[in-house]
Amino acid sequence: MIRIHVVSDVHGEAAALVDADKGADLFVCLGDLILYLDYDDPSQGIYAELFGEEHARAYIQARTAGRFEEAREMSAAAWARLGVVSPQDRRAAMETHIRLQYESMFSSMPQPALMTYGNVDIPAMWEDYRKPGHQILDAEVIEVSGLRIGFVGGGLMSPMRTPHELEPEAYAEKLDQLGPVDVLFTHIPPNLPQLTYDVVAQRFEMGSTAINQYIEKVQPRFHVFGHVHQPLHSRARIGRTECINVGHFHAKKVPYVLEFEESDGAAH
Repeated sequence: MIRIHVVSDVHGEAAALVDADKGADLFVCLGDLILYLDYDDPSQGIYAELFGEEHARAYIQARTAGRFEEAREMSAAAWARLGVVSPQDRRAAMETHIRLQYESMFSSMPQPALMTYGNVDIPAMWEDYRKPGHQILDAEVIEVSGLRIGFVGGGLMSPMRTPHELEPEAYAEKLDQLGPVDVLFTHIPPNLPQLTYDVVAQRFEMGSTAINQYIEKVQPRFHVFGHVHQPLHSRARIGRTECINVGHFHAKKVPYVLEFEESDGAAH
């Protein structure tokens, strides 16, 4: 029996990370460490720090309603009020806040940990903050207790324009590099409506058809992911593969526990 603790969509919840590996044989983080916007508490996150809670609340409302162009215009106006005009200056101001969060997140991240990127993460910055026990994996497979475990990070291109979004073809290429695995860890779900629909945001998030195709071909025992914070369903099957959303760690503050028994593939 292997007990794996998995977190995803941590979004700044550093304090709850500290003990998230207690009792686990393996700790896994599926990314989205940064908190830009807190949809439940608009006073939190980088946008509130930069532009204030009122702006963050209005910006969230526009995005939730699918008015993405309006949200971008609101953001440009907020930067202008701060006197920050050029894209370079915007990036510098945002980077200061991002780095403060990454410093806190990686200091709280358990060691050892197997990690991959979420769609709001900035992979180049992870190298600056990772600790010796943090193994970052993307389009890679490792073997643990005889199990082949594959990781693919990032998200797909979307109207949200988050930092680490890939074209579908590039994402599919990363999956193809894995070969057969027993457990597939990704940030995003397969493209199944019951797994991609967020019942609170009332929209479909981006799922990957390439993941569906990979699972149909390889049939790993489990596919484990995050990304959709309040899914219509947290579990579904593709053939023999059980697909599991581990939940929104920022809200739950407890890891998902996957108990993997090699003899029968049981998960709890």
